[in-house]
Amino acid sequence: MEASSGPSPRLKMEVAAGLSPRIHSIVANNGKDDDPDHQKSEFASADYRSISNHHFHSMNALEILRETVRILRYNAGGFIAIAAFLICPVSAVLLSNILVNQSIVKALTIKLLLVAKSCGLPLEPFVTKSCQKFSEMAVSTVIGFPLYITSSLLSKAAVVYSVDCTYSRKHVDSSKFFVIVRKIWKRIVVTYLWTCVVIVSCLVSFFVLLVAVSSAFSVMGFPPDLILYPAMVVGLIFSIILANSIIICNIAIVISVLEDASGTKALMRASSLIKGQTQVGLLIFLGSTIGMAFVEGLFEHRVKTLSYGDGSSRIWEGPLLVIMYSFVVLIDYMMSAVFYFSCKSSRMEASNIEIRTALEESTVPLESTDTH
Repeated sequence: MEASSGPSPRLKMEVAAGLSPRIHSIVANNGKDDDPDHQKSEFASADYRSISNHHFHSMNALEILRETVRILRYNAGGFIAIAAFLICPVSAVLLSNILVNQSIVKALTIKLLLVAKSCGLPLEPFVTKSCQKFSEMAVSTVIGFPLYITSSLLSKAAVVYSVDCTYSRKHVDSSKFFVIVRKIWKRIVVTYLWTCVVIVSCLVSFFVLLVAVSSAFSVMGFPPDLILYPAMVVGLIFSIILANSIIICNIAIVISVLEDASGTKALMRASSLIKGQTQVGLLIFLGSTIGMAFVEGLFEHRVKTLSYGDGSSRIWEGPLLVIMYSFVVLIDYMMSAVFYFSCKSSRMEASNIEIRTALEESTVPLESTDTH
């Protein structure tokens, strides 16, 4: 991974207020770093210099997207490498469902339909399609779990590390990243496993509540067509709860990379950190989900299903859609990291606290060992 020169215009966050721990420590040592690459990065961006005195404030979803694009532009090489070597393989497996056994999916779909029918829900196309999609997602997640806990998790850590380096105006060193990630890998994996527990718990709670509500209306004598409406209300409420849980889980992964926290501690810290910023997180999640669903739909229609021509376009449309999906995933990871820094900086500004990230502390011995 190779970084380009200089951070984004918003990356300089009013150091005097103690907004960003990494930026504060770097600027405090300004003039002590004789690295020509560092000096080059100081003057690489004219727009960076033009707004360097602007006061930082909590960013909304659109500003976070703009900030993400700026970071991507300044460190394009590193992020493209992450997408190509770590995200694309997972995206290809996820979109193609190459590891999914359709017989298992069909059996699980039938069981879910039987449960829905026993609860009084009508077996309409919407219910049938929902059961099938959930079955595919569940089987794909279970079978692809080794990929998610290795390549996908490593790509998240790499993105967070790269964003952090961009904020601290340092070049991304892939060898240093792998040394660091070996030290913090255990806490990242522990945090990821706990996020899985949280999401699975939400899903189980949803199904229990859905069955209970549907069964209650069925016992009261409501027709199946009417039972569908309270079930949809439960689904809507669940979607909001699940979205909040996923946002907290994403920030917890970022925290496990940048701070000395893991597992439930990282989850609790993430939950506390995004207070007052939940709407921003929901908009980020909604945008990312829509983008991924759009590309998945295109892949389903133009690659899996032969709906036009002789199918020769699959040769180039398949890889193109995998690249598009990987790019959306990359932007989602980056926005989660930027969202973390936005929440962290505004929180530190309000409390006038300076916090040195654990990732920065872990780089100190590395830099000293490099000199020997």
